[in-house]
Amino acid sequence: MEYKNYYSILGVSKDADAALIKKEYRKLARKYHPDVNKDSVAEQKFKDLSEAYEVLKDPEKRKAYDTYGANWKQGSSRPSPHPGSRYGRASGSGRGFSFEDGAGDDGHYSEFFESLFGHRGGGERGRSPFQQKGEDMNAFIRISLEDAYHGSSRTISFETPITTAEGFVANKKRTLQVNIPKGMKNGGKIRLKGKGAAGMNGGPAGDLYIRIDIEPHRVFTVEGADLYVTLPIAPWEAALGAKVRVPTPDGDVTVVIPKGSLSGSKMRLKGKGIPAKQPGNLYITLQVVLPPADDEKTIALYEEMKTLNFNPRQTFAV
Repeated sequence: MEYKNYYSILGVSKDADAALIKKEYRKLARKYHPDVNKDSVAEQKFKDLSEAYEVLKDPEKRKAYDTYGANWKQGSSRPSPHPGSRYGRASGSGRGFSFEDGAGDDGHYSEFFESLFGHRGGGERGRSPFQQKGEDMNAFIRISLEDAYHGSSRTISFETPITTAEGFVANKKRTLQVNIPKGMKNGGKIRLKGKGAAGMNGGPAGDLYIRIDIEPHRVFTVEGADLYVTLPIAPWEAALGAKVRVPTPDGDVTVVIPKGSLSGSKMRLKGKGIPAKQPGNLYITLQVVLPPADDEKTIALYEEMKTLNFNPRQTFAV
């Protein structure tokens, strides 16, 4: 009898435990199953895998194989109720294998193979088609900055491909209520498991990924979880310092303008950006705004300021 190295066929070492042997067998069985792999050598590889697994999964058969090698059946003290491989016997042509698992010849199939390939009966008629997960789908929702701060919900409608009873592909309109959690960042995604395209032949549906786009805001600029705002201040607030109120999407806060601040100076309010898992910051840029000289009082004040010993261009010379 020809010696076959069952360990090598399954790609495991001689001291591999039962769990690893089963894991490797399942992986390779999926790869070489004739319903999936149409390569000319796949059928024989699948038979060899099934034969190897039949022996190595059984502690007594494995012990006999390790002791007697190719003659393990003759050396084994326990006769095999099914000589040869239980999983390599074809019913019909290269496609439509039937697999038995210790159930005699009554045609009952292994629960393992039913879960793996969907088999329910012998030959072409009894073979269920190969299952396949549906495709993932992508969509996007535009929300306000306030919704990103506090959370919200949206009703969305979209089309997803389905296979009709006649075997044609058609688009089906679907409507979903989507909960938008508090703290969503611009460009963040929400995953809705099983809400994508339908699977083939009873396979699971794909997932739906929804990208969140935050609408432009009239005051704030959004970058990730951080917010940026330009804060107008009066010349005396910049020169003398002041406490001023600054708006945020979560309510106003008070900030202290340091004495002698210049236009373009920056401040950071830590954690006052979008309340994501890692909260963003609020970055403030100061902008000194001059009062318009459009009345006699303001003009008089500007005339008086001319007497100050101040030259804004004293370091401007080239």
